[in-house]
Amino acid sequence: MIFDNLYNYYERLIANYIAKLPSLEGKDPEYLADLCCLALNQLPARYIRHEVDMAFYLPASERLSMEMKVREAIDKSIEFLESDESLRS
Repeated sequence: MIFDNLYNYYERLIANYIAKLPSLEGKDPEYLADLCCLALNQLPARYIRHEVDMAFYLPASERLSMEMKVREAIDKSIEFLESDESLRS
């Protein structure tokens, strides 16, 4: 299918950022999936076919802006999930 070769670049940025956060080590996979969904829903879609597309055609300033948006979306999503967990207790 044609869509098998497309993906949202923000998915990769979110995965990379989450992998670097020590506070998320050992978190339940369901928590991490919820975190990714919440964060992605705050960001615009940026579809690409190949990683090299972004490497060659994305200005450094835009890349930095995208990374900042990812950090903000993840932080907001963690805050939401943590407050939601406290409501369940």
